[in-house]
Amino acid sequence: MSALASVLLVDDDPTTNFLNKLLLQRMGVTEQVLIAENGEQALRTLAQTCHNTDSTCPRLILLDMNMPVLNGLAFLEAYVQMPLAQQSAIVIVMLTTSLHPIDLARAQELPIAGFLNKPLTKEKVTDLLTQHFAR
Repeated sequence: MSALASVLLVDDDPTTNFLNKLLLQRMGVTEQVLIAENGEQALRTLAQTCHNTDSTCPRLILLDMNMPVLNGLAFLEAYVQMPLAQQSAIVIVMLTTSLHPIDLARAQELPIAGFLNKPLTKEKVTDLLTQHFAR
């Protein structure tokens, strides 16, 4: 089972990012975990790492909904404006504690692969990998 090139965690909580990074590394999901503390940083990270054949482009993004500067929905709205070559290979999963029905309806119109409730667990990661990466 080969590891993903990289995973991008987008969450404003440093503890959540630390624990999720540790879990992904211990499970051997990826060697490289990129971290952004808001949607604006995440967009910059994608612009820097996702070039034509750049292997550091995240294959998976775990995206929090509620963040300062640029929240999860605003990130997704900006993300859909990015070049399609960058979007096609990236799986985005909304990782959140709660989701308002209006936000849920809006998010379902955007390019996300699904929703997971926090906290991230080994079982949730395994299910996600099986569903989206045939692992």
